[in-house]
Amino acid sequence: MDIKALVNITSRAWALPILSSLHSGIAGRQAPLLAATGASRTAFAQSMDHLIEIGLIERNPGHGHPLRPEFRLTPLGAAAAATASKIGDIVAEEDWPLLRRSWTVPVLTTLHRPSHFNDIKRNLPMITDRALSQSLKSMEARNWVDRRVDGAARPPRSIYCAVNTGGLISQITAPGITVP
Repeated sequence: MDIKALVNITSRAWALPILSSLHSGIAGRQAPLLAATGASRTAFAQSMDHLIEIGLIERNPGHGHPLRPEFRLTPLGAAAAATASKIGDIVAEEDWPLLRRSWTVPVLTTLHRPSHFNDIKRNLPMITDRALSQSLKSMEARNWVDRRVDGAARPPRSIYCAVNTGGLISQITAPGITVP
C-alpha cells in the first residue's frame, strides 16, 4: 500500500478499526460495526462515507433495509482491510487512540529504517512540521519510536526509528516489505 493511500485512509479516525472489523468477519451493518469499534454514530457515519468515497467499501446491493444498509469490502478494500487486520492483531486495546490519529500509520510507514526529521518530511510532503513533530512525540511517549541524537553531525540531528509495536506496524505497512 502506498503512502498516499495510507494518508487518505487514515484521515478518518475510525477507518482502520472499521476495515479490521470487516476483515475479521463482523457483519457489515451499522450496529455490529459500532459495537465492534466503539465509534460514535457521527464519527462512524463520516468514516463509512469516506471509505465508500475512496472505493474501499460499497453498499451491498439488494441486501439490508434502505435505512439500515449492509456494507461489504471492495477488492481494493479487502487488501486494505487485510493490512488493517494485521495492525489490529498486534496493537493492544489502549493503543487504538494513538493508532486512530491521522498521521501515526503514515509516519510509521516511513520509519522502516532510521530517518532524520527532514527525511520523514520528504516522504510525507503533505504533513506539516508541527503535525510531524507532534506525531513523533506522541509515538515516542508510547515507546513506538526511539529518538537518538547524532552528536557527530554538525549541528546535531535527531534520528528516529520505529521500535516495539511501532516497529511491527512499520514492517507491515512499509512498501516492498511483506509480512506473512
